[in-house]
Amino acid sequence: MPEPTIPPHYVAPVETETISVDAVRVSEKPSNLWRDAWRDLRRRPLFWFSLVLALLFIVVALFPFLFTSVDPRACDLTYGNEGPAAGHILGYTFQGCDIYSRVIWGAQTSLAVGIISTLLSAVLGLIMGALAGFYGGWLDALLSRIGDIFFAIPYILAAVVVMTVFSQYRSVWTLAFAIGGFAWASTARVVRAEVLRVRQADFVMASKALGQSRFKILLRHVIPNAIAPLLVVSTLALAAAIVAEATLSFLGVGLGSSVMSWGNDISQAQASLRVAPTALIYPSIALTLAVLAFVTLGELIRDALDPKARAQR
Repeated sequence: MPEPTIPPHYVAPVETETISVDAVRVSEKPSNLWRDAWRDLRRRPLFWFSLVLALLFIVVALFPFLFTSVDPRACDLTYGNEGPAAGHILGYTFQGCDIYSRVIWGAQTSLAVGIISTLLSAVLGLIMGALAGFYGGWLDALLSRIGDIFFAIPYILAAVVVMTVFSQYRSVWTLAFAIGGFAWASTARVVRAEVLRVRQADFVMASKALGQSRFKILLRHVIPNAIAPLLVVSTLALAAAIVAEATLSFLGVGLGSSVMSWGNDISQAQASLRVAPTALIYPSIALTLAVLAFVTLGELIRDALDPKARAQR
């Protein structure tokens, strides 16, 4: 009987090349929230425009003498409401003061009030929100009720009352404390909500298992991982504080008329609006650009720190 024929057996060649998908890229840095946000922001032209504009206003506020050599307090009534002239590119106010010089020096006061009040609001909001969200219980209930009281009071109205009571002590610090001292409640709410989310993370539970104290865990692990929303809120609060300073100065309950600020210049220029509108237009443009720069910057940072918003683009 003949032996059966065995069909040839085909063996596929073994690939010796490493598949690039499975390769571990050791040289690349691990991704995190801040690095992903920076990669998203640096590809957006609007971010660079708002950042440069915001930095420009900060530099103008810190070093106004680099942008003008004209004394903003040197006024001559003979030049009242006159148009642009040599060395005075924006013309004169009703009292004969240089508009350009006052706009430059007014940035110092407006931004100083905005930055100081924002820092105060951020510090108070961070402390109150972090303690309430992390410890919970009766402390959360107490701090939340205190925050609700301040949240129910419009900080513009509170600042009007404070500046009226302390009318003899009107200064940048008084106005900044009047605004920031009543505007921290919204920041505390945001921080509390983020701390409530972070405290459920695995690394917090691991720190508790290692025997670290709760206050140490709060400082080292919870707050650093819950700081992103605070940055966004503070950027938006800075723009709101600048507007609040201008509003209070325009109403006559902010800084004194002798202090140079955009709000004071707008308030003083309204009397001669029909005759010489430029004295009101230029400080208004400066105020609008500053607020727009910080608001846009805050909105872009908020979108970049939100993974869902990045995925939708």
